Amino acid sequence: MAPRRKATAPKPATKPCPDCQGGQTSESFQVGGRRKRVSDDRQQALCLTCLGTGQAPD
Repeated sequence: MAPRRKATAPKPATKPCPDCQGGQTSESFQVGGRRKRVSDDRQQALCLTCLGTGQAPD
């Protein structure tokens, strides 16, 4: 007969990060040699508040 498993407590609900709601943000970026101009395109970046976890810091 196999040993019984112990019941584990449910994990507490975590709140999503208020800045990114998922871990990544999109940012504009600059292109060009001397005259840096802002591109219309966007690039993905890690959220600096939650460091990419998507959960609100404690």
